[in-house]
Amino acid sequence: MKKILIALICVLLSLSICQAENKTITGAADPWPPFIDPDHPKQGISIEVATAAFASQGYTYTHKIMPWARAENAVKTGKIDILPNTWHTDKRTGYLKYSEPYASNEVKFIKKKGDDFEYNGMASLAGKKIGIILSYGYGDEFMNSKDFKREAVSDFMTNIKKLVAGRIDLSLGDEIVAKNKISKNDPALLDEIEFTKNYMSSNDLYVTCGLKNPRHEEIINAFNKGLETIKSNGTLDAIFKSYGIE
Repeated sequence: MKKILIALICVLLSLSICQAENKTITGAADPWPPFIDPDHPKQGISIEVATAAFASQGYTYTHKIMPWARAENAVKTGKIDILPNTWHTDKRTGYLKYSEPYASNEVKFIKKKGDDFEYNGMASLAGKKIGIILSYGYGDEFMNSKDFKREAVSDFMTNIKKLVAGRIDLSLGDEIVAKNKISKNDPALLDEIEFTKNYMSSNDLYVTCGLKNPRHEEIINAFNKGLETIKSNGTLDAIFKSYGIE
């Protein structure tokens, strides 16, 4: 009788452990403040959103920092459950399941405060000298145009300083990421620049799970339901506002 009881306890413990493991979601990405920010007490917008959405559905979310290519491959193969901050590409739909979007990254032009320039398509850039970042993807139309000059540097802040000094006419970047970077490196420069109202490109931000992961339907459905919950109860807005984003 004792042996049967011990065996039963072992089975129950084993089931409990499996259930606990199935209620844990793992994620990975590289640093990308303010969305993935290892220096922030709550690790960044994307991690806060994932944590809150999954928690509302009874899941625990844990995150690892690693290079993007490694993180994407780990999720693609099912070793890690999610990428919390993914842009959509046709190629990725072949191996990732996408959630509903929870944010949007808008790449806008940055100008000196008081400049009346407004972006209205590529033609509006004629004659401008625009600071870009080496190896960044801006799209073929922008990179191939002969109507304006592109001046490349290795880091974003160099372009902002060149802009304020009048050495370039414009720079560009995702507004949320750019403001975060300037505020961390030289906050006084925020008073010297402004962003165009119109954006050059807009990319929605998604949670994704590898199609090879046997739980991909469960995980993405849980996030989508959780996202609706944190939208309706005000948590999502509160997360963005805590980073200064309205």
